[in-house]
Amino acid sequence: MAEGTRPEKTARQLRMLAEAIGSGRLGAVKRLVNTLSPAEIGNLLESLPPDRRAVVWGLTDPEDDGEILVHVGDDVREDLLKAMDPDEIVAAAETLDIDDLAELMGDLPDTVADEVLKSMEREDRERLEHMLTYDEGTAGRLLNPDLVTVRADVTVDVVLRYLRQRGELPEQSHHLYVVNRRRQYQGRIPFAQLLITDPATPVNQLMDIEQPAIDAHTPVAELAQQFADHDWVSAPVVDDNNVLLGRITVDDVIDVIREQAEHRAMSAAGLDEDEDLFSPVPRAARRRAIWLGINLLTAFLASWVIGNFEAVIAQVVAVAVLMPIVASMGGIAGTQVLTLMVRALALGQVGYSNALPLLRKEILVAVANGVLWALVVGGTAYAVYRNTWLAVAFGAAMIINLLAAALAGVAIPLILKRMAIDPALAGGVILTTVTDCCGFASFLGLSTLLLTR
Repeated sequence: MAEGTRPEKTARQLRMLAEAIGSGRLGAVKRLVNTLSPAEIGNLLESLPPDRRAVVWGLTDPEDDGEILVHVGDDVREDLLKAMDPDEIVAAAETLDIDDLAELMGDLPDTVADEVLKSMEREDRERLEHMLTYDEGTAGRLLNPDLVTVRADVTVDVVLRYLRQRGELPEQSHHLYVVNRRRQYQGRIPFAQLLITDPATPVNQLMDIEQPAIDAHTPVAELAQQFADHDWVSAPVVDDNNVLLGRITVDDVIDVIREQAEHRAMSAAGLDEDEDLFSPVPRAARRRAIWLGINLLTAFLASWVIGNFEAVIAQVVAVAVLMPIVASMGGIAGTQVLTLMVRALALGQVGYSNALPLLRKEILVAVANGVLWALVVGGTAYAVYRNTWLAVAFGAAMIINLLAAALAGVAIPLILKRMAIDPALAGGVILTTVTDCCGFASFLGLSTLLLTR
């Protein structure tokens, strides 16, 4: 029988944990928890309120603590680390691969981070310190330095004997990498290719030189796109001198893609993708207050626009009834364009070189939809209120606002991108302001001209 989707599985686990904790059967809780992978435990911990989270965290296998810490969001990780002794943190860190440890180091207290570094072998410590010199969100911080390298001037037989002597391969190893005396990247060979090749064959006749190396400074978003475009399962990472630093595998890229999706979804509401579902009230309130305050300012701006047309609203009550429709339609149309633009920018599909043709297309779409819905809403307004000029003002305002929405939906993300501001985070607030103000101003302005003359 299938276990169901992850949400269904998590919901079932939550019910079982609640029953076991409520009845004091901690043995059952421990058995349940220790049947899960570190990633599943991390997801479960994020789903629990703080009191139950503390109980479950105390029952996990200490050998899994490091992996669990890697698989939870920043807020939850911070709270879990606060509950651990320095010795426990050091012990958890020692179980991690260097790439996972690089992700964790930024959240460790300085004294604990120093202890972790001291506990590492010299070679691993130097690798980790070098990785930490790269900015977060780059390939240099994501890479795994554990790989197999060979020289181009040896034969397959020499390579096979070396691999047998080595005894085991790093996890997620798909290729061995060919380097020169200065450890500069030259190419790669699939491990499977070695098994079907004459042992006397020189390595330089087998290596794939078409696979480009990834620069360590490459942003992870660009890296994920390259993996998607070329169907890579792994890729070598080099520094500015083409020295091989490590490799990135597809499982790391999947994590990047998932984080990007979470970021876009949460940013649309002005939230941090790493925010704890059960974060303390003061912390959550503080974070959300910022965007609530910004929204309030934009609401005051829209109210100011409405306030300038009090006379027509007082004379024609129908105008007040119909105003929200104009603003709402503009908001929906603008959101459609904005979503399209944010996605296109994330994929590198749009820039200043093709922005004008895209804007032209969106304006034509807005005109087509504007005329269609102007006829609908204008006809409806006439049927209800029997006022020709009100219907004309309503329909014309609809066309104007959809055009404004199209223009804003294209321009706002490009402008924010130019200003190094995440369009997914701030675009929605600005767009809503534009469509509300433009919708109110156009409808009320036209109503003033046509109904109060």
